[in-house]
Amino acid sequence: MDTPLFMDTNPERIFALLPDIKEKDKTLIQRACEFAKRAHEGQLRKSGEPYYNHVFATGINLAILKMDVDTIAAGIMHDVLEDTPVTNEEMTKEFGDHITKLVEGVTKLGKLRYSGAERHVESLRKFFVAMADDIRVVVIKLCDRLHNIETLQYVSPEKQKRIALETLEIHARLADRLGMGRLKAQLEDAAFPYVYPEDYKKTLELFESMRPISDEQLEKVVVKLKDELVIFDVEIERIDHRVKHLYSLWQKLKRYKMDTTKVHDVVALRIIVPTISDCYQALGVIHGLYRPVPGRFKDYIAVPKPNGYRSLHTTIFSGDGSTLEIQIRTPEMHREAEYGIASHLSYKELGKHANKEEIQRKTGWTKELLEWQQDVEHHKEFMKNLKSDFFENRVFVLTPKGDVIDLPEGSTPIDFAYTVHSDIGDHTAGAKVNGKLVPLDTILQNRDVIEIEVKESSTPKRKWIDMARTTLAKRHIRNYIKEHGSTLEKLLTR
Repeated sequence: MDTPLFMDTNPERIFALLPDIKEKDKTLIQRACEFAKRAHEGQLRKSGEPYYNHVFATGINLAILKMDVDTIAAGIMHDVLEDTPVTNEEMTKEFGDHITKLVEGVTKLGKLRYSGAERHVESLRKFFVAMADDIRVVVIKLCDRLHNIETLQYVSPEKQKRIALETLEIHARLADRLGMGRLKAQLEDAAFPYVYPEDYKKTLELFESMRPISDEQLEKVVVKLKDELVIFDVEIERIDHRVKHLYSLWQKLKRYKMDTTKVHDVVALRIIVPTISDCYQALGVIHGLYRPVPGRFKDYIAVPKPNGYRSLHTTIFSGDGSTLEIQIRTPEMHREAEYGIASHLSYKELGKHANKEEIQRKTGWTKELLEWQQDVEHHKEFMKNLKSDFFENRVFVLTPKGDVIDLPEGSTPIDFAYTVHSDIGDHTAGAKVNGKLVPLDTILQNRDVIEIEVKESSTPKRKWIDMARTTLAKRHIRNYIKEHGSTLEKLLTR
């Protein structure tokens, strides 16, 4: 749907998205709006609309995420330094060093392009440096990209394809790794028709024909559940439902060779309850009322997904021959599922009781990314490793103590060992998966429990390079063999 050329850019729209916002924060946002409006005066977008519409929409997207007011102000002014005569000194004088640095961070990413050209990969490297410096720069960039991808109909077909592909392969994957489920889905669905137009049409047709449960039956389930949960004294904050996003549906259909009968979560019911114990009690009530579909229960509360997602998932037979996925979570879990890292950077939490350890845990992988990218010389290898190690599907496996280790799909015990510690990797002698001895090239699955046997006499073998999936493991193996290779050869020829 076309975006209106002259949208309502009244700052009150932003204020309405931030409950309990203070007057001084309103004033800051108002000043940022006026500053950006003056700076972009006379500039138009390809659509013919005032350029200010775009930066204001970026501010709206940040307010939806409940970001802190400094970040929202920086988002509204994110193109001022790049696209207008305003200088860093002028912005610093008006808004201070902190907000200016956020704008500068976004400006450095302004020329990011995803293609085979080496200069573009260098821009991408800067992107991850910015992530490690201040994650809010990345959140601004993602909100900027969301509005750009939603107004893609006004640019040339060639540019549409490039921007949409970049969005799918980089921006949406990044939103996913940061746990920002809502933003990820919006980016994917907006880019999907431009990158894979035929698949988009086919998925849309299948989607319209495969809704597994009628609205009437869904309402019956909701009423029945509410009544039963009340009987068992389970407080309900709310019950709603979501319909699966098109791009996500297409990805799942591809895994099942387009067999629609194997997709059970086109519609999912969400039950929000106050506490974790309520989640499990609600699950018991649901399974007492409806027969669960075997093998479809997932406990992401006990074992969260690598991006921090927590919820209970179960699929039930609803009584009329259809199935229905039900997700049970607390309000905090729901906020994190929707907004991810942004839920720890909100205007209410930041600087007061923000969980800095939680932010560090959720963004720690960016430090790992910076480490391995320094060893990558060729841009093609960089892009290949980036997608395979950080942006493709993930599996999460467990140590014997229950710690979660996040690995790319296709990883082996060797990858696990090196991810835990390089010394463990260098002295791996064997591995157990779920208590059973397995070969070192065994592909690990979600929730596998891995135990590594370590011996001082064991050292990396050349064949391990082919067995390993992660760049981290391959690098350690190559470095060890390069450093100790002659000793190994002597031992082998004795």
